[in-house]
Amino acid sequence: MRLAAFGSFALLAGAYTFQAFGYPPCQMCYWQRWPHFAAIGVGILAAMIPARVWPYLGALAAATTSAIGLFHTGVERGWWEGPSSCTGGGLDLGGDLLSMTGDKLIMCDQVSWELLGLSMASWNGLASAALVLIWLAAARQQ
Repeated sequence: MRLAAFGSFALLAGAYTFQAFGYPPCQMCYWQRWPHFAAIGVGILAAMIPARVWPYLGALAAATTSAIGLFHTGVERGWWEGPSSCTGGGLDLGGDLLSMTGDKLIMCDQVSWELLGLSMASWNGLASAALVLIWLAAARQQ
């Protein structure tokens, strides 16, 4: 479980590092971060309070961020539409979205960085799917 929780920590650290180097996150990028925070919390609780439920909750958190990352990938690739607040023309803007990113709207349907043809959302989706397997392996060991 520690390995899986650390995996979420490492993915979040990577996201914040990219942000520090000038790659601001879009709305869907923020959505992908919340389940990682939950998985880290689950890992901490599992270290303090033994219970059979922890690895399953960790797997659920990892599966959630993986699903969001893969959905975000589809939005970036134009396979399906994303939220109107951060795709296309961004016409359905809420005031909160602009305040999160300063005065510049970061579009969810544009890839700002990729490696080997995969965007950050794609890599998060794949890495988080691997974390699901690690969480489930931890559940089988209990």
